[in-house]
Amino acid sequence: MEEGKEKNGIERDEIFSKSVRAGKRTYFFDVKNTRQNELYLTITESKKRMNDDGKFIYEKHKLFLYKEDFERFVEGLTETLAHIKTNSPEIEPRQYHERSETPFVDTKQENEIPKTDNSFTDVNFEDLDK
Repeated sequence: MEEGKEKNGIERDEIFSKSVRAGKRTYFFDVKNTRQNELYLTITESKKRMNDDGKFIYEKHKLFLYKEDFERFVEGLTETLAHIKTNSPEIEPRQYHERSETPFVDTKQENEIPKTDNSFTDVNFEDLDK
């Protein structure tokens, strides 16, 4: 079935749409109407991939979220994100492509001296010939 069409070929009304680019992925948040004129949300993840024949294709994964599930979904997502933020090691933010809607964030200071590990292993090169 074609996206955005019902079985009888009538176009579904798209009420609202928002896209978010994040690196190699784009997320689409689309609000649509059911046949009973109730609103629901589709979340689509789209990734650009190279096919076996060298042509680019878009791999899509779609999630449908209905009004009666919004509250529990948001609670679960909020709890999960809080767990990740609390338990993740400190890492540098992703560096998105210059055309991305998400701005590049460089957390390094200009005059910052990189941390080095002063430990070393004593290697005897004569042992390598054995």
